[in-house]
Order: sequence, then structure tokens, then C-alpha cells
Amino acid sequence: MKERDILHSDVNNFFASVECATRPELIGKPVAVTGNPKKRTGIILAKNEIAKKQGVKTGQTIWEAQQCCPLLVCLPPHYDLYEEISKKLHAIYLDYTDKVEPLGLDECWLDVTGCQRYLGKNPKQIADEIRERVKKEFGFTVSVGVSFNKIFAKLGSDMRKPDATTLIDQSNFKDLTYNLPLTAIVGIGGRLEKKFNKINIKTIGQFVKLEDNFLKSFMTITGVELKKELLGIDENQVLSYYHLPPPKSIGNGSTAIRDLIARDEISKLIYFLSEKVATRLINQGYVARTIGISVKTNELKRYGKSHVISPTNKAKEIAENALTLLDTFWDYDFPVRAVRVRTSNLEKEKAEQLSLFDPPRKDPSKVINAINNKYGHIALASDKTDFINSSKNPHED
Repeated sequence: MKERDILHSDVNNFFASVECATRPELIGKPVAVTGNPKKRTGIILAKNEIAKKQGVKTGQTIWEAQQCCPLLVCLPPHYDLYEEISKKLHAIYLDYTDKVEPLGLDECWLDVTGCQRYLGKNPKQIADEIRERVKKEFGFTVSVGVSFNKIFAKLGSDMRKPDATTLIDQSNFKDLTYNLPLTAIVGIGGRLEKKFNKINIKTIGQFVKLEDNFLKSFMTITGVELKKELLGIDENQVLSYYHLPPPKSIGNGSTAIRDLIARDEISKLIYFLSEKVATRLINQGYVARTIGISVKTNELKRYGKSHVISPTNKAKEIAENALTLLDTFWDYDFPVRAVRVRTSNLEKEKAEQLSLFDPPRKDPSKVINAINNKYGHIALASDKTDFINSSKNPHED
């Protein structure tokens, strides 16, 4: 297979960077995007470089962060703004190639293998140009990894921050990456790290020496495939931006300010979450064939269920199905701390064929969605509640 040239562009401190770039009064100040301590989510979601240098860490509680940075400016997240900026970043990447594959809101892979003669630049020059354009047009920075496959391009963008281009090629990838910890790899989280630590496997170099049969038993076929990528044997393609597969699921969850017991209160939270889910389905052009609902008690026990429904992206239908499903397994005798509504089995929405003799119709869900997009989410919500934590990240799924 012909060697490829793949870039991975990662916005440095995305949420905090967007806030600082769009609010000039924050320039020069330590800034963090946080949950709301009164709503049980008082942790640091993102921080800018100034706050980072003063010891602020993602995942800290707000009070811990303020101990090391007393002047820390804490802001609520504005996910609609982050999504808007993300799409504008994608437009820049599409100036170079149509093979642009997003990884979350702030990261993208780009395959520029076939674009260099047309652009008159080599991969590193393309990466440097992208960094300069983002800096000039948005006021924040990206770090870019350049490599021959996706996993090393991603590792490259993580190695030097902020605002750097890192080249990892066939001649140096082992020297540059095999001493890195396993958690540097996408897909190796804290739980797997603990399992590998028990057998004294702590680095990428140690991981690739494991036998395939052992890896398969330890973490299924995923481990074997991951090993191949880390050995440089990888045919994993960067997908075309215009032919991306649908996400596996779209869901929203929220932790209530206070425990809920009454069905009426829980149903209001379900309708609130269903509005958000419907908005994301409509904005991305999907309908869902499966609905799921889960609740978490104040003892942190989670209960849930899902079932197949008629394809929909309408908030009312999502909420009604979720509530009907909840009634089948929940008796409302126990306090509910959090609720999640989740849709899956997604497919692209089909255009509706209208008769010439039918009067024009407007889908109420899409009208509400358009107004919410323009004037703020849930601008038309009829039953606004005072117990909803709306700062929860809606882009978890």
C-alpha cells in the first residue's frame, strides 16, 4: 500500500480557547469552563494556557482549582457556540482535502496524500499553513501531527502543545512514541491502564510485544488491531467528510439540582432532554429507530431500558416513547438524581414526497429547532423547570 500523508489537527484547550477568542475582556486572564457547583457538576471542563501554568487541571473541582489560581475566571459552557466554531474549522480543512474525518468537536484527521502537487506544498508546509490560518482567523491555536497513519498523526498532535507541528515518519515512529504511556493512545483509558499495570505493561513499546492471542483474550480483537496500527501496519482510511457514517447514538443526560421522585417532575426533565436530542438529530439530518431511557438514583445505581420505535426526530415522540418506557420498569418510589435520554440505530432522514394538492406544512419540531438555534436553546419550552442542570455536556454521545 502506498505510504500516506495524514494530518491530525487538535485545537488547544478548545472550550476555553473559544471563550477567550470571542470575549476580548478575558485576554490575559486565567480562564476555565466549568460546571455549576450548585448543580453538582462543579468541576473544570477546560482551561486556558494561563490557568494551566498556574496548576489548574481538567477534572479538578472548582474549589481545588481556585486554591492554586485564586483569580480564575469560571465560565459556563456554551456548546452551541463550540459546535458553530467547529464547523467553521472544518471549512478550513476542506480547502485542502475532502478527506476530513472529525474526532469530536475540536479534532480532525486530514488525508493530504493526493493534494500536494495541486497545493504546491509538502505535508509539513500544509500543517504549518493550517496553524497560521486558524491563529489568524479564530484567534486561537491548533497543534498538528503529521504521519503515515492515523494513530501516529494523533500522537504527534498531542506531543507538542500549544501551537506546534510534529512529524512522525516511518524512520522515527518507534523512537518517538514507544516510550509513551499507554494512556497516550485513543481508546486506552484509566480502566484498561490499571489492567495492564497489573501485568507490568506501561508503555506503547511494551504493549506491541504482547502476543496476539493474549491481547485478544485481554481486550478482544480491538487489541490486536491496535497493535497492528502501532507497528505501522495500518490500512485504516481517513473518511470523506461528505460520506461520514452516522454516529452510533445521540443522547443527552442531566443531573438534577435536587432529587426527583414525582413522575411529573421526571417527565419534565425527559421532555427537556428530548428537545435537545431532537435538535441534534434534526441538525445532523438523522432519524432514530431506537429509544433508550436511564435513571440514576442518589445511591448512584443506574437503571435503564431501550426499545425499537418508528423512525423519528420529533421531540414530542422521543419524550413520549421515553416516558412510556420508563413506566415499564420504574415505580417512582426512589429518588432520581440523573436522567438520560438516548437514541440509536440512526439513519439519514428521507425527503418527504408531497402531493401537489396538499397545503404546505411545517414540521413543528423543525420550526422550534430553528427558533432555538437563532435565539437560544429551548426558547419556546412551555414547562421550564427550576431543577434542571443545563450545563451538562450535550455532546457526550
